[in-house]
Amino acid sequence: MSTPFFGEFMGTLVLILLGNGVVANVLLRRSKAEGAGWLAIAAGWAFAVTIGVFTAKACGSADAHLNPAVTLGMAVVSGDFSRVGPFLLAQVLGAFCGAVLVWLHFLPHWRITEIPDLKLACFATSPAIRAPLCNLVSEIVGTFVLVLGVCAIFSKTVSPAGVAPGLGPYLVGVLVWSIGLSLGGTTGYAINPARDFGPRIAHALLPLGKKGGSDWGYAVIPIAGPLAGAAIAGLFARTIHF
Repeated sequence: MSTPFFGEFMGTLVLILLGNGVVANVLLRRSKAEGAGWLAIAAGWAFAVTIGVFTAKACGSADAHLNPAVTLGMAVVSGDFSRVGPFLLAQVLGAFCGAVLVWLHFLPHWRITEIPDLKLACFATSPAIRAPLCNLVSEIVGTFVLVLGVCAIFSKTVSPAGVAPGLGPYLVGVLVWSIGLSLGGTTGYAINPARDFGPRIAHALLPLGKKGGSDWGYAVIPIAGPLAGAAIAGLFARTIHF
């Protein structure tokens, strides 16, 4: 059962369960963590990445990308695009299933949370100020830093003998924590097309009591921005031989 596809599916499922879970914990009415704020969300997402990466590796994906943008960036670096399609499918499916589990876990809270935007925020990202070009740039920059940081962490220039076994997921978690704290306030730092697209589908399909639309007009930005940022970072890393 342990295969790269299954690993990417399970790792992304755990990523979204814990990542969107912390958002739901902070935003939904009568959660014991209601109002905990941005620091809790940024930390929760960072830890979600760490546990998601460990899960993916344990379930068969040595790469543990959990993110189509990272998969694309690594493909640009290596020149091997054979895993992009299968990994993308596994990641989107995992993200969707993780979002369904968030819905199930917080089931009584959806009905008593009256603000539709708070419910949507537990699934998908939205900008603090809706300015499409600026929002796109934010996602490009955030994902550029993500992919560049991953390349730097695992670079033979930085660690000629390679990163110590088991340390990599923690370092990637710190990277995501830093992005969230420093760059995340503009768009909610999707930096991952699967993280946004799969749960947005779940939001559209699931019964959440009073809810608004799934904001499909914005959905292209957390897909196109991360893919563009990852491709640019991959080209940069390949050019300077990380």
